[in-house]
Amino acid sequence: MDKKIKDDNPVEPNHYTELSISPLEYIMENEGEFTWCIANVIKYVSRYKRKNGIEDLEKAKWYLNRQIDEMKK
Repeated sequence: MDKKIKDDNPVEPNHYTELSISPLEYIMENEGEFTWCIANVIKYVSRYKRKNGIEDLEKAKWYLNRQIDEMKK
């Protein structure tokens, strides 16, 4: 695939496709295993080095805390 097209792909951008398995592939292969919150934790932790750094880790933390809160109810 042309690098420019790959870079512009809004569905599978480089910060996911540069991994040996994309977070989407991993989550879908384990369908039913993860809640929405945990799937987002996987997504943000997987991309933090390639995209938004601490911001992505903060987002992952927010989703993880939300999951913990839900489980405590």
